[in-house]
Amino acid sequence: MYARRLKGISLSRIRKMFEVEGEDIINLGIGEPDFEIPEDSKKAIIDALEEGFTHYTPNKGIPELREAIAKKLKSDNNIKRDPDDIIVTVGASEALYMCAQALIDKKDEVLIPDPGFLSYNACVKLAEGKPIPIPLEGKNFRTNPETIESLIGKNTKAIILNSPSNPTGAVTEKDDIKAIAELAEEKNLIIISDEVYEKIIYEKKHYSPGQFTENAIIINGFSKTYAMTGLRIGYITAPREVIEELLKIHQYNTACAPSISQAAALSALKGPQRVVDHMVAEFRRRRNLMHKRLNNMGIECNKPGGAFYMFPYVGDEAKFTEKALEEGVVVVPGSAFGYNGKDHVRFSYATSYDKIKEAMDRIENITDVIPIG
Repeated sequence: MYARRLKGISLSRIRKMFEVEGEDIINLGIGEPDFEIPEDSKKAIIDALEEGFTHYTPNKGIPELREAIAKKLKSDNNIKRDPDDIIVTVGASEALYMCAQALIDKKDEVLIPDPGFLSYNACVKLAEGKPIPIPLEGKNFRTNPETIESLIGKNTKAIILNSPSNPTGAVTEKDDIKAIAELAEEKNLIIISDEVYEKIIYEKKHYSPGQFTENAIIINGFSKTYAMTGLRIGYITAPREVIEELLKIHQYNTACAPSISQAAALSALKGPQRVVDHMVAEFRRRRNLMHKRLNNMGIECNKPGGAFYMFPYVGDEAKFTEKALEEGVVVVPGSAFGYNGKDHVRFSYATSYDKIKEAMDRIENITDVIPIG
């Protein structure tokens, strides 16, 4: 009755934890900034509604927004792309799905980070491709170019990268990004680079493979940087011949991104960026609190360089998740993100400082009954 391609595809365990409710629940499973969208973007939405800007836009998105994205790519990432080489999408999720459907054939292999965002595995399988895990290495969860090279076979088609990383918060170093880009050139592979946490970065700097190779498809969005998760607005850029193939999926899937969301995104890009700076500073404060508290409890945890997740080793993820929930704290089991996430859990610090403080107090209640390390 159902398509065979759905076999082996499970509903998201992140969404399952997202839906846990209760009066006294503190949800550290949600990857969603708890900030308002920029005031300029709110005004842009109101103006768009009053002006009747509620109809179809060009498939690729309104020209003004694509022009602003092209300027951003050049100034921030040293990537030179024409506005026609950009498609505005219904979030980064649609962009990822487009890549899989347009580029992956049956039996094609795609290297994906492990632990990594669970949509990578699902999107490759829905395209009838074969996901090949890239084990991230050490306490810093490094994406090692030599490991990637060892995994490349005759059926390898693409490499998915994600920096800063969901779920680990790891930031890939410049030398590793450059080496992977050179490897893609040498082996004629496509890099699909998920950069949605690009601006949520602390002591390190973000580097995109698009700076080093034309074999890179860049996915980015407004959900994390500008707290626009519900507006579902993102973008994808690639060489022109790739964009024209991606556009076929986009046209028949969504036609165009929501008009008022495009207006909000344009305003966010053109407006003052101090709202982003303020948000990142607050995330850094929350990260430092959570990291200190977990380490004081004896829970092995690396300090993340970006995003808003911590991915500590807890010994028995199922027991830890169960006990945490009994204390009213929701976390996501690490195995949801791949085999190498086993016996870790993902904490999100995209909630208030006070809630994190209370959550850590509750977590401290369970460490005596759970073997850590």
